[in-house]
Amino acid sequence: MPTLKLIFGVHNHQPVGNFDHVFEDVFQKSYRPYFEVLQDFPSLKTAAHFSGPLLEWLQQHQPDYLKMLRDLCVAGRLEILSGGFYEPILSSIPEDDALGQIRMMNEFIEHEFGTRPRGLWLAERIWTPSLPKTLAQAGIEYTVLDDTHFYYAGLQESEIDGYFVTEYQGYPLRVFPISKTLRYAIPFDLPEVVLEHLRQLKDQHKAVTYADDGEKFGSWPGTYQWVFEEKYLRKWFAALAGQTDWLETVTFSEFLDSHAPTGRVYLPMASYDEMMEWSLPTGVSRQFVDFKKELRSAGFEEAQSRVFLRGGQWDNFLTKYSEANQMHKKMIYVSRKVARIPQTHPRRSEAQRELYRGQCNCAQWHGLFGGLYLNYLRHALYTHLIAAENIADEIALGKDHGLNVEVLDFNRDGFDEVIVANSQLGAGITPAYGGALFELDYRSVCFNLSNVLRRREETYHDQFKHDDSATMAAGKGSPQSIHDQVRPKEPGLADKLFYDSYERYSCLDHFLPLDTSFAQFKQSRYEELGDFVGQPYTFEKPAPLSADKPFDLHLKREGRVRQNSQPVAVVVEKTFSFSPHSAEIAVRYKITNGGTHTVDALWAVEFNFTLLAGDAEDRYYLLPGSDRPRMATEGILDSASAIGLRDDWHGFELMLSLEPAARLWRFPVATVSQSEAGLESTYQGSCLLPHWELHLPAGAVREFQIRLTIS
Repeated sequence: MPTLKLIFGVHNHQPVGNFDHVFEDVFQKSYRPYFEVLQDFPSLKTAAHFSGPLLEWLQQHQPDYLKMLRDLCVAGRLEILSGGFYEPILSSIPEDDALGQIRMMNEFIEHEFGTRPRGLWLAERIWTPSLPKTLAQAGIEYTVLDDTHFYYAGLQESEIDGYFVTEYQGYPLRVFPISKTLRYAIPFDLPEVVLEHLRQLKDQHKAVTYADDGEKFGSWPGTYQWVFEEKYLRKWFAALAGQTDWLETVTFSEFLDSHAPTGRVYLPMASYDEMMEWSLPTGVSRQFVDFKKELRSAGFEEAQSRVFLRGGQWDNFLTKYSEANQMHKKMIYVSRKVARIPQTHPRRSEAQRELYRGQCNCAQWHGLFGGLYLNYLRHALYTHLIAAENIADEIALGKDHGLNVEVLDFNRDGFDEVIVANSQLGAGITPAYGGALFELDYRSVCFNLSNVLRRREETYHDQFKHDDSATMAAGKGSPQSIHDQVRPKEPGLADKLFYDSYERYSCLDHFLPLDTSFAQFKQSRYEELGDFVGQPYTFEKPAPLSADKPFDLHLKREGRVRQNSQPVAVVVEKTFSFSPHSAEIAVRYKITNGGTHTVDALWAVEFNFTLLAGDAEDRYYLLPGSDRPRMATEGILDSASAIGLRDDWHGFELMLSLEPAARLWRFPVATVSQSEAGLESTYQGSCLLPHWELHLPAGAVREFQIRLTIS
């Protein structure tokens, strides 16, 4: 009779917004061959989770594959786990949405695979103590978390076995701990090495769980040759099948039905330890890494410190990256709109599905994978959220509704933002942060043009700031885990490391020295003379307005501009004017020198927009006498009265009209970030900086106007 049960599972996922060719490539390299090999070992039982975006793609492109999975389920060889359908962080979305997403997945699995799921894959294994109630209400009996969670609860390695019971407000949930040792060993260590580790556990443990990304089997860099061409997976499954005297593979449900829980446990908020390290602020993350090295140097093993040593939590990404918070709060805002749609309305389910797609977690954080840094993933979330918002507003306000204005703490920073929208345009203005335009949606094509990521320092930049020519050494045998690789995908990345001191919003108001160069501004090496960027503006809260009349939002800041080390009082007033039925905004500026000295400076208004593709021929600038320069190009216009950005793919253009004409700098905003394939430079958007020489005597006033039109 086998003494040790092995529960072996994979999690297969592709994010909302990923390219079709990526789905196809990973399917051919990983998802398809994995189960083709598994079919040859009928004695093995495994588990798998497939996320909703991947299931929808498989349903459309590989229906025979789904039939193969169904056959494995019917034969009792495969258990399919549920989850939030579009892979949200369940604890970060409204509970009604979490329940809706789980129930959507449950119904899909029951219809497609003929089985009702009992367990749930928790996205990124992000646990909060209140989750048992949500999961139990959705009919879920168990989930799978890292052994890290259990160590944080104070358990020792010898105590982590089988599964445990937890609860919240009396709602029970079973929890299986994933072995980190196995997670790092498979598929990198030889089968005999892994078996020896399991053999050491058999006398003290009833069961051990392995569950990790299915993409490790063929899709991660360097793994396809090892896993399939050199037959690692076949050897591993053969090794498992040959240990019937002491080792048996079972599904989660089989073990649940045949074994009592190891004990009761209450787990703290946690994820796998890598995620918790990634979520720390950059400076603290660097200290955390150094401290772990010091502990090892002092002779402390991980087993001694892991109960006490932990990083941050997933929610920290919402403070570490303001853009992640912006997407998250947009989701919360739209969710509340969708929730107000009457239950019986025929378009409610359509709006919910768009909302759920906009809740996919991948673009809301950054660690080993590109995540937040991938502009097309952020764009996909905004596209679906705007689509859901369009449906909700059409139901509530009418199809071609006029202006609607809300004053609320949109991004939950303790300050009010102003949200202005009609059926064509959605705009968000933050008086507390420089009176800036932080969101600009062209609703006709569900496109957020303000989706530009600022350039930030990341801890891993330290590893190649002085030498980015190093790459992964070519080794023999098994590949390195991508956790152990730092590999530049292109030369010269260290020369592209520039960091922004403020958010890449629009209508940011600069006072610069007259001799500021294009290169200095582009590289964030310039001097700011004023105290207007990112600083609070006062504003007049709007009175009730007619939806069919224009709306003006007045903002004002009484600030300072340094002149020869002396602060000069300067007042900047700006008025945003919105049209009721078109995608048009006029921004009028009035600058008053309230001091006793002349102000000599460059007055500049910064805009940051994205059309997503920096080097595509169908995304380009509209410039007088030009040959359509692409968005990743840079340049200077000595006297510009207008500049445009054209997107032939989505079928719209944005025009900026300047009065008076201005000198204008334009350049791409590119970040340097890591992904599973290596370190890379990524186009995030384009910065436009119209600027004027300002010679403003005491008491003098200058006025400017910028008109923004999308069509």
